[in-house]
Amino acid sequence: MEAMEEVVVLIVGAGPAGLATAACLAQRHVPYVIVERESCTASLWRHRAYDRLKLHLAKEFCELPHMAYPMGTPTYVPRDMFVEYLDSYTDQFGIRPRYHTAIESAIYDGGMNRWSVLAQDTDTSVVTRLTAQFLVVATGENSAASIPPVPGLTKFEGEAIHSSAYKSGRAYTGKNVLVVGAGNSGMEIAYDLAMHGAHTSIVVRSPVHIMTKELIRFGMTVVQNLGLTVTTADSLLVMAANFYFGDLSKHGITRPKIGPLLLKSQTGRSAVIDVGTARLIKGGVIKVFQGISKINTDSIEFHGGKQIPFDAIVFATGYKSTVNTWLKNGESMFKDDGFPMKFFPNHWKGENGLYCAGFARRGLAGIAMDAKNIADHIVATMDQVSC
Repeated sequence: MEAMEEVVVLIVGAGPAGLATAACLAQRHVPYVIVERESCTASLWRHRAYDRLKLHLAKEFCELPHMAYPMGTPTYVPRDMFVEYLDSYTDQFGIRPRYHTAIESAIYDGGMNRWSVLAQDTDTSVVTRLTAQFLVVATGENSAASIPPVPGLTKFEGEAIHSSAYKSGRAYTGKNVLVVGAGNSGMEIAYDLAMHGAHTSIVVRSPVHIMTKELIRFGMTVVQNLGLTVTTADSLLVMAANFYFGDLSKHGITRPKIGPLLLKSQTGRSAVIDVGTARLIKGGVIKVFQGISKINTDSIEFHGGKQIPFDAIVFATGYKSTVNTWLKNGESMFKDDGFPMKFFPNHWKGENGLYCAGFARRGLAGIAMDAKNIADHIVATMDQVSC
């Protein structure tokens, strides 16, 4: 027999997006329930991030609503300190997620004007049917690891892991390791491997902006505080990056045709914040390849026919959204790939009290904006109903 429960707002996911939304609702005295399938908040940051990870943007762009970082926090916050910040945030706003709770389905009941949600306690297998006036999807962009299909991957006899399982290069000293993917995770993992003595290569499949953290901070600051256009800021950033890094095209790395800030706003793709990888690539310590043709039992064949033996492959190929596996009628908000149909800044609101937080592809600043918008809209909707 199902348990039944009525809630005003149901938040699915207790990562930064879910926590920020819960805090904003708490500030407005709106009752909510927040559920999380894992055993803790922010499981991605706690359990699926490499040891040397830091926030790639300065802390002023990475605060959640209503709570600043403690005095003395470094400008670029290390992973462990960010997790501590999230724990303090959870305590500050009295957020009490229901852990080990997996959403099986969520469907809008037009007769009741409510969301009907089946939630299973994964410890006890007890299923609860929750009816919610508002449903906030906060499972985020990084719900499940994504490894693209590569011919021969299943035959590879070495180690093949996703970047979410990578912790440190200590275990790979002296080994031939290939990193697939040249985003921030891929570039930083390649650096970490090389610094631990691994013979490191990286696949760079598409053009990428490589910047210093100071340049990106400068670009965002002049746009937000000085009123410079994104196009002007991008021109300055590219000019400075070319001067700082030199011509990387002869090493297999080209820049996109549009600038780093505009690229981020239009596609969600971030510039790579260099931690020293570019220097190692220019020095030949890290080798660059353009793409994989096929994988053999103990070697990899690249575009152009070159074949090289490898002991391990790390796929820094991103994540995918899983929202469409349980949200049964979210057509007003989500596409088939589980990302919002509408572009920023209008992506966060669907129909029938459906919202999403953390899908803007704008990091923690985007999460903060989503949470505030959602709380404000829920309060305004409740005020209209009560009138």
